[in-house]
Amino acid sequence: MFSGVLGKRRHKVSNAPPDPAPGLHQLGLTREDVAVVRGLPLFQGMSDHVLAHLLGGGLVRSYERRTLLFLQGEAAFRLFVVLEGSVRLFRSTPDGQDSTIAMLGAGESLAEAAIFDGGRYPVNACVAESGRLLVVPAASFLARLRENPDLALNLLAAMSRHLRRLVAKIEQLSSHSALERVTEFLLHLCPADQGQVEIDLPQDKVLIAARLNMQPETLSRALARLRAHGVTTVGSRLVIEDVERLHRLAQR
Repeated sequence: MFSGVLGKRRHKVSNAPPDPAPGLHQLGLTREDVAVVRGLPLFQGMSDHVLAHLLGGGLVRSYERRTLLFLQGEAAFRLFVVLEGSVRLFRSTPDGQDSTIAMLGAGESLAEAAIFDGGRYPVNACVAESGRLLVVPAASFLARLRENPDLALNLLAAMSRHLRRLVAKIEQLSSHSALERVTEFLLHLCPADQGQVEIDLPQDKVLIAARLNMQPETLSRALARLRAHGVTTVGSRLVIEDVERLHRLAQR
């Protein structure tokens, strides 16, 4: 994007975030990564110097899909920030089924509460979509936390956010059917409130089913039922004939 022409010169205007401070760059963070980290309640309002100090000892790592990050009951010695991709938190039931607790995407953190709560991870975590994570050792993070009371307050805000998400999910699961959950998920993806739209599913159907806490076959049945309401599925692309009609279905 360029500004208007002044005489014979044109001035380029950039809204890109500045390059990260050397301390952050050494962690493997790009300027886009730093913007993602700053979006977390845990790190909002901190200078580059303070942020680099708090994250010291951390490192950006790339992970392939299905990589196991930690198991329930293991000692919590690392916390994570998702920079790209997604992470699935789940528990295994006695009958061998996995129950999804949450799906975390870019700009979300995990395990920060676990490093305080008895030092054990309360759930399992695996990479749902290949991506990059900032991995911070708990020992160095806790040492720096003791030096910075403001970070402790930010941490409480982050944990409160997680709690609100879990409460909202429990409410959704207890009061919404599978069809309602799928309908609301599709409406969230729609770029318009009326008319015909085409959307691409952001993840494969197995991950979407896990995100909505249902089996993949349940998701397929719900999508099949939505054909009667003008929703056509072709692979990962959906055509919604009338978004307003889908809104009316959700309201009912």
